[in-house]
Amino acid sequence: MTGLDRLSYQSRWFHVQPERKFLLWLLMMVLAFSLPPLGQALLMALTAGFTCWLLRISLWRWLRWMALPLGFLLVGVVTIVFSVSRDPHALLVSVPLGSFSLGITTAGLATANATFWRSLAALSATFWLVLNLPFPQLIVLLKRGRVPRLLIEQILLTWRFIFILLDEAMAIHRAQTLRFGYRNVRLGYRSLAMLVSLLFTRVLIRYQQMSTVLDIKLYQGDFHL
Repeated sequence: MTGLDRLSYQSRWFHVQPERKFLLWLLMMVLAFSLPPLGQALLMALTAGFTCWLLRISLWRWLRWMALPLGFLLVGVVTIVFSVSRDPHALLVSVPLGSFSLGITTAGLATANATFWRSLAALSATFWLVLNLPFPQLIVLLKRGRVPRLLIEQILLTWRFIFILLDEAMAIHRAQTLRFGYRNVRLGYRSLAMLVSLLFTRVLIRYQQMSTVLDIKLYQGDFHL
């Protein structure tokens, strides 16, 4: 999370207005949902090259990010490819399962192919927006979009507490590692259980500290956005 946040600040388009980035993302999404599979594949390739150039990163690093949601996408595509039918002749390839047959149909293959490339194109466009839109610009974009102030404050607090959670988890894990808490599987599971329980307590303490600071600063219920 912190690495992605740093990358958004080193983007070549860091000073570009967030509205322009959002409009370009909308254009990418429209193309991702309207182009044929070949066009979607080309759009994904262009978006990948554009993202790597803007962020000054390698294509291999971008591919590793795209591999994270790829497993979920493949599971969904597989469920589209396979169909169950009483007529095995309606399937290109089938396996009998009692009175039914499990197999692949021409329509299923076409739908799965379209879904796969459409999803990859949309994912690459969304990655581009996330990696080139720093969080302060996102807040500006939400304000100009007339998003309710309460929702913006909730998003801001959630984003802040993500980093608090990661910071506390890394500190606890580092202390456990220095005490050889992960030298074998049994100790690793025990240390992980302790980390989860301590993490909840430490986050509550950090929340109380933040509440105290806000009270000292005469917090009236609204954040300055």
